[in-house]
Amino acid sequence: MSERVLVVDDEENIVFLVESALQLQGYTTVAACDGRSALALIDEFRPDLVVLDVMLPDIDGFTVLRRMRDSGSQIPVIFLSARDGTDDRVHGLTVGGDDYMVKPFAVAELVARVRLSLRRRGGVDDRTLSCADLLMDDEAHRVTRAGAVVSLSPTEYTLLRYLLVNAGRVLTRAQILDHVWSYDFDGDSS
Repeated sequence: MSERVLVVDDEENIVFLVESALQLQGYTTVAACDGRSALALIDEFRPDLVVLDVMLPDIDGFTVLRRMRDSGSQIPVIFLSARDGTDDRVHGLTVGGDDYMVKPFAVAELVARVRLSLRRRGGVDDRTLSCADLLMDDEAHRVTRAGAVVSLSPTEYTLLRYLLVNAGRVLTRAQILDHVWSYDFDGDSS
């Protein structure tokens, strides 16, 4: 499953360049051209990372990030902006940005910073998945619910892991069968 990146910039050529580079590296992308659309897409698209311009037509990028953090979102954010002053860069990091790049920029460097931010975000989370009081520890191959160990067969474990990784997404029967049981399925996918 590819990681999802939201690209927020009001310059179409920048959006095209960034999305194309990230898609070539296997990321799934979606774009917004203003702050309000970005905030809506964060809830809808559930990105793993946001590339965010500071100068947007409605709400500036600093305010977008502040609203994200105020709502409890810890999604990594990389600012990508023409505002190159030290005060701007420091402010971007102070309000909760994970990185700050100045335009013009090298696409390869941006992709490397996206990869690094996602890797940093991973850490223990790469081995541990959770939903409410359910906790799955991939390293120990153990599932607990409300602190009590849940005994699962290997197939049940694989199914639960797939559902946790895709929490909040609608999965078709074919996707589940293919991932968990490696079936080719031609029936109704509802």
